[in-house]
Amino acid sequence: MTESDQVAIKFTGFALYPPSISGLGFGMRLSSASVFLVFCCCLIASTVPNAFAAGEDNFYKLGPDSLPLDGVPKGKLVGPATLPCEVFPGTQHTFWVYVPAQYDPKQPAALMIFNDGQAMIDTNGSVRAQNVLDSLIWRREIPVIITVFINPGRTPEQPEPTPRDWGDRNTNRPEEYNRLNDKYARVIVDELMPVLAKQYNISKDPDMHAIAGASSGAIAAFTVAWERPDQFHKVISIVGSFVNLRGGNVYPEKVAESERKPIRVFFVDGVNDNREMRNGGYDPAKDWHMQNVRLVDALTKKGYDVNYTWGIGLHGQKQGGAVLPEMMRWLWRDYPRPYDAKDTVERSFRGPATNVPVAGASAGAN
Repeated sequence: MTESDQVAIKFTGFALYPPSISGLGFGMRLSSASVFLVFCCCLIASTVPNAFAAGEDNFYKLGPDSLPLDGVPKGKLVGPATLPCEVFPGTQHTFWVYVPAQYDPKQPAALMIFNDGQAMIDTNGSVRAQNVLDSLIWRREIPVIITVFINPGRTPEQPEPTPRDWGDRNTNRPEEYNRLNDKYARVIVDELMPVLAKQYNISKDPDMHAIAGASSGAIAAFTVAWERPDQFHKVISIVGSFVNLRGGNVYPEKVAESERKPIRVFFVDGVNDNREMRNGGYDPAKDWHMQNVRLVDALTKKGYDVNYTWGIGLHGQKQGGAVLPEMMRWLWRDYPRPYDAKDTVERSFRGPATNVPVAGASAGAN
């Protein structure tokens, strides 16, 4: 990144990156409607001096695709189940499986993993991924996806993570999620996926496998795909912790030095993420937003399939939750489907599968 790339444009009290980084000058590469939304936020902020006093995240609201809608077939959340772990001896992972109403065991389904699963399926939370899945699968904007929501590992004596406590101080989350090694990838690929394969008909094509997360869960998602591109080609990162918690700030250099991998990534972050300015000092290695920008810049220069949006959000899920439907559409935009004009089935809403039993999430797990 050149020195000029690091010069921010000052506007209404916060920073927006120039076109060389942001793509559109608004820190976004989304639809024109999305750009207009950010412009409106900027306009409100400039005309209401105290608008930010209530918190920048208050600008981000869940849209219709993230809320339950009448007439949309609802999937079934199976679990919780417990996955014993050999990669991290003495620990276990709690997980849920979301089976869409349209899942037919005779047809291979796509697979998606959400780290910090308890927060992603919280019915009062900022993401509510199950509603997004219902809406987009119904409209055929994404494929039929078996989706797993998995919590960080913990010992039996440690508490289960919750939407208020994700487990940074009392589970194995920091060690699993923030290290740049293959251990968490082995949990997903070698321990979780064989359990899923016994219960569900899941495509073996890595183009049909995605993994997502927020904060440390986001860098963990990226690391799984980085370490195992033979299994995962798609990643969503929300306020990713690509910082020096356990060495994550070196990813831009790793990307530059390595052969390009077949990975597609959508990044979401805000200029009000953790910027690591304390007591008059500044540590760029722990500046969440700058490290996200650096990684996107490195991936772009290397020719990766990358999309991103830089908003005004804080370190949380408000912004990412608000744009999750758009991220999902982009991530799965080219999934295999027929385009025959005479195919009236493909041109209709995707209805629920009929006479299909839903498997439990306990076979192969405790």
